[in-house]
Formats: sequence, structure tokens, C-alpha cells
Amino acid sequence: MSLAVGDPAPNFTSTDQNGQPISLSDFRGKKVVLYFYPKDDTPGCTAQACSLRDNYEALQSAGYEVLGVSTDSAASHQKFVGKYSLPFPLLADTDQQLVEAYGVWQEKSMYGRKFMGIVRTTFVIDENGIIAEIITKVDTKQHAAQLLQ
Repeated sequence: MSLAVGDPAPNFTSTDQNGQPISLSDFRGKKVVLYFYPKDDTPGCTAQACSLRDNYEALQSAGYEVLGVSTDSAASHQKFVGKYSLPFPLLADTDQQLVEAYGVWQEKSMYGRKFMGIVRTTFVIDENGIIAEIITKVDTKQHAAQLLQ
């Protein structure tokens, strides 16, 4: 199933790096940047998280809440958040429910080896829970600028 702009965003409840439950419905009335990334503390994912961190106030001023998602554990997320002082929650999608619901768990290939993994994708969800934008060509170093343009 692939999602498109104008579709209702699949609701979810997941846990963040501190084991706190977070639901998409908690953010009704706010715009949400839901970004899916492959792995904590890897170069591209770190650049992306730091771009969002460095522009977090501007994103919040524009009305956005930021949620990061990967299939890493809460403990891994906690280290990543601590190491880079990330001001937004990272959801631990260890059972792959979110990545499946949003269609970002796909076959990838590296060095000729095929495997399943997260395709880096960002969903911008409006105040009513509708997908307003889908960014598939994420510029990891300038990701906040892509959102604020």
C-alpha cells in the first residue's frame, strides 16, 4: 500500500526513547513532521537529525512537531538522542508496524546484496491528520530547509 498526499495519515501509538507512549492523535491541531530514517548514529541519519535539531525552533515557530522513526530499540534511540542533544522524540518501531503502515519498509540493495530496510522518507501531516507532503528525496544535511521552504 502506498500513501499519497491527501490521504489520512495512518494513526499509531508507539514508544519513544524513554519508553513513553506517543500517538499521532496526540498531535491533532498541530502539523507533524514524521521522518523515517534507516539507523541511529550513521552519517546520513546523524546529518538529518542534526539539521532538524539545529532548526528545531524555526520548525516549531512554523507550527511543526518533529517525530523521528526507525526500527532501532529505545536504548539505541536514547544513546542517539543523548549524543546529539536531539530535542524531539525518536520512536522505536521494533515490530515494524509504523514502517509497514507508511510503506517505507522496502527492498533495498547495497553492494549487490538485497535486504529489507527503511527507505528514508518524510511525511508532513497537517493539523487534521492528512498527509500534506511526502519527501522521498531527502537532503540529509539540509532537511529542515526542505521543510521550511
